Amino acid sequence: MKWWLVGFAALLLCGALAAAGAWYLIDQNLEPVAAGAEPVLFDVEPGETLKAVASRLESAGLVRNRHAFEWLGRYHELGGKLRAGEYWVSASETPSEILTTLTTGRVATYELAIPEGFTAAMIARRIEAAKLGNAEEFLAWVLSPESAAAYGVEGATLEGYLFPETYRLPKGLSTRETAGVLVNQFLTVWKELEPRARAQKISMKDVVTLASIIEKETGVAEERPLIAAVFLNRLRRGMRLETDPTVIYGIPNFDGNLRRRDLENPDNPYNTYKIPGLPPGPIANPGRGALEAVLAPADIDALFFVSRNDGTHVFSTTFAEHERRVDEYQRRRQKK
Repeated sequence: MKWWLVGFAALLLCGALAAAGAWYLIDQNLEPVAAGAEPVLFDVEPGETLKAVASRLESAGLVRNRHAFEWLGRYHELGGKLRAGEYWVSASETPSEILTTLTTGRVATYELAIPEGFTAAMIARRIEAAKLGNAEEFLAWVLSPESAAAYGVEGATLEGYLFPETYRLPKGLSTRETAGVLVNQFLTVWKELEPRARAQKISMKDVVTLASIIEKETGVAEERPLIAAVFLNRLRRGMRLETDPTVIYGIPNFDGNLRRRDLENPDNPYNTYKIPGLPPGPIANPGRGALEAVLAPADIDALFFVSRNDGTHVFSTTFAEHERRVDEYQRRRQKK
């Protein structure tokens, strides 16, 4: 065999050994750092490069070697596909799994639970408490004159259309995006209810407004159709609704004490003791049960109800009967 063939073969062998060694090192560095490690939060900043992310992952002990991670990203042509956001990442994951998380936008989410009957102001405070937004900014947008039109709902604001539900939201959403999630959930429910509302010739705004009052009057699901029937009966007869929650909603900085002068104040547009019909708009954000109650009220002739002081109410058809119930459940109790 000629000497140059021997040399060439030696070079090929050396190259193969070097490549095998390099691949072995890369392969070793693409193994998880530690089995059973707990997930931790890792932020990818807007516009951050693959190189910078790889370096921070190594510093955080989430990958063995930044160069191997960067090589993996470039090999799969994912260098420009990192998505900004907050992610749960674990040192027990392979670099390939981490890379998939960071490039597919599997961002960390946080629970936002909104109970039925919360007002927009209460929701705004809950959003801030969950560190998902600024309460003042959220409320300003929700109550702005342009907000309802932006999402295609009826009314002057988004009060009433921030659907009560338990959500999981990522950090970093804009105020409009967060509001949009809640309103879109309402629209999803409304799409199912709209045919009934249209058949009964009740507008979206009127359904939501009346549902919001029902939501504030009772926390007992079985009573919602009964409360709805009372209010609808009164409206058909041209009677005022005379409901405390609407008055309270129209009092700025309400201190918890509803006074007689509040009930007699004609300047409060939400004072249903003085104004006929429904108030100008919703006073809270109703859930599906209250919305359905408006469209399927109980078949009763009752025009009045009074609290039993246990969360439930007793219903009456005549004013005389109502007075007896008030005396039984309210006046005598106050004298004790």
